[in-house]
Amino acid sequence: MKKSISGIVVFVFIVMITACSQKNADYTFSGEISGLKEGTKVELVPGATHKKEEPVASAIVTNGKFEFSGKLEEPRLFYLQVVDHVGVLRIMLENSEISLKAKAVFEENDNGAFVNFSDVQVNGSNANDLYKEKLALKDKFEAQHKKYYKDHEAILAAVRNAQNNKNKVLVDSLQKLDSYQAFALAEKGFFDGIEKTTNEAILTSKDSWWGPLVMLESMSYFTDEQIPLYEQFSDEAKNSYYGKLVKKELYPERVVGKQAPEFTLADREGKAFNSSELMEGKKYILIDFWASWCGPCRREIPNLKHMYELYASKGLQIISISKDEDRAAWLKALDKEKMAWPNLLNEKGVDDLYFVKTIPAIFLVDASTGKVMDDKLRGEALDQKLEELLK
Repeated sequence: MKKSISGIVVFVFIVMITACSQKNADYTFSGEISGLKEGTKVELVPGATHKKEEPVASAIVTNGKFEFSGKLEEPRLFYLQVVDHVGVLRIMLENSEISLKAKAVFEENDNGAFVNFSDVQVNGSNANDLYKEKLALKDKFEAQHKKYYKDHEAILAAVRNAQNNKNKVLVDSLQKLDSYQAFALAEKGFFDGIEKTTNEAILTSKDSWWGPLVMLESMSYFTDEQIPLYEQFSDEAKNSYYGKLVKKELYPERVVGKQAPEFTLADREGKAFNSSELMEGKKYILIDFWASWCGPCRREIPNLKHMYELYASKGLQIISISKDEDRAAWLKALDKEKMAWPNLLNEKGVDDLYFVKTIPAIFLVDASTGKVMDDKLRGEALDQKLEELLK
């Protein structure tokens, strides 16, 4: 559970809140953000969906101002973002006249262009006021997190230094010390506290759409451990917009037993590869969704290399599809990992075609039928299955 908590950002709900939508009124959202240049394009993107969303509306800054309008069935969380910049401003919209004032500060580094919003003032949205209340304890958790790291700063610095020098013996020795064990205990207590508070917050709001929203905002992804929480929601909560999003993640569709969705993607050189063509002349295919930033994905690569070495000559094909949005990071990972099979970059929602929820996600496909045989095999279990099929 604690691994699915989004860092230390925990959204704590103190009381059950009911929807504040004005069903018979449209909304207008007027913004004035200092620091935005004339002609800057801003967009509204659906928030709390656990996947990359496309903008639903855009506006151009004119005389320092911009405006959006529309109609909502219930209050919704949106991310206001500046085109071609990282950084968003969260805002709850509802059917009312809403105004925003804020400051934008731009910066740029090797990872791209960023924008930070400050001095944010929103008027006219009761839902946004309530949303801010629900975030009130965020600073408390951040302070606790910083404190237990600061309290154990010396031992952590020593471990980091040993890791940077690739001195595994020293790392193991340091991690056995009482000072490091005290840090580990403090960290466990911190995340256990977050888990308890988050579960309580979700259940406090289980009778309205706020319950599913707090689940989505508190966790970066769901596992089967969250199913009992979802099942305690009221029918109203389950049938809400956010309730349906939670259900879709907890009870995802699967492609096992179905035809593997066809796709065409490009490699690092821009050469297009079609999945059907890659299956020609092969017996079994592994379609591996991964990313450079995914630790478990990177740890799975040596096992994939081992299987490719053993079974490529017997009819195994591997297709790795990266979910990296940072092309430079993907290329750097490719240079380091040196995978000998086709490596493609995810585009056009190919991961959605396979209902990929978390990565690594590996799909075993029977090339003779084109059907997906399994999507749960990894490590030794996958190795054993391939040995059984290709021995």
